[in-house]
Amino acid sequence: MKVRLAIVGCGEIASYVAWLARFVPRLQMIACCDSDQQRALRFSQRYRIPLVYQDYRALLEKENFDAVYLAVPHDLHCSMTLQAVEKSKAVLLEKPLARNFDEGKQLIDQIGESKVGVNYQYRYDSALYALARALQKRELGQIYSMCIQVPWHRSHEYFELSPWHRSLERSGGGTLLTQASHFLDWAFWALDEKPVCAIGFTDKVAFDVEVETIAHAVIQSQGGTLISLTSSMICYKERAVTIQIDAQHGAAFYCDRPFPTVKFQGTWVVKEKPPIRGIHALQRSLSAFCAWVLDETPYLIPAKQALPALAAIDAIYCAAQTGKRESTIYTRNHQCDNLD
Repeated sequence: MKVRLAIVGCGEIASYVAWLARFVPRLQMIACCDSDQQRALRFSQRYRIPLVYQDYRALLEKENFDAVYLAVPHDLHCSMTLQAVEKSKAVLLEKPLARNFDEGKQLIDQIGESKVGVNYQYRYDSALYALARALQKRELGQIYSMCIQVPWHRSHEYFELSPWHRSLERSGGGTLLTQASHFLDWAFWALDEKPVCAIGFTDKVAFDVEVETIAHAVIQSQGGTLISLTSSMICYKERAVTIQIDAQHGAAFYCDRPFPTVKFQGTWVVKEKPPIRGIHALQRSLSAFCAWVLDETPYLIPAKQALPALAAIDAIYCAAQTGKRESTIYTRNHQCDNLD
């Protein structure tokens, strides 16, 4: 059996998904959809997808398929996810879950037990998976600090080809939400903790946009780990993502280029491999989503687990405005157990 998939939104990230889908035997791309009909046609021809739609509702009404991959502007995530769930479709939603925590929580409440996953593919990165499992098994002891650097580059075309990226209303944010959230999601999953407070600074430089293009922040987790984060889309030349961890019994160092690697110091760690084989983290994410739909094999990023990253980012945005340390929803809300 194969998962019959419709790709909705035929932009750059969808192109990566479509290209890697050829290496996922249990996935069949049967349709693509985009509000720009010519872009959808070009996409279908390039990736040999038989059905082309301009109207998302018509796609859901007319075609028989199993799941949708949504690579659409952030302000459409919730409404389009709900429409798919109402038609009993599984959903793989490109990150982030929503523009902010409250919006994401409302979506979680509405989808119930439906299969909605968020494509935070770095959970399936081979080195980050091994590092996460080592932290979850407490092989390094107590985690004191984590330093995450995301020195990426975006050109003017990034905003010109997808103008919604420059809009705060449509996107919800800039480099924190669109880039750094990958690694904040990984961090809270690896620590198995929620964020409790944050302080941060953001700025809009290099582009005429409403969203931040650079951010520096420190987030504290429930267990006391301090997470230092630097995220940028304005680096002169894009460099490797790095993560450095200092802990009770040793240290760990991650780098994603030229290939994902993790090194440990102070203690011997047997590096666990991701539960899904593949040549790339995104391919493994797609394969794992198929296994979730077809076999009920748990997917590493069900929608509910994408909330902690949004909570941390909300607190950073608030702190950047007030200049003060700000609490997250997990400390402001007395019914935190309901948010787990």
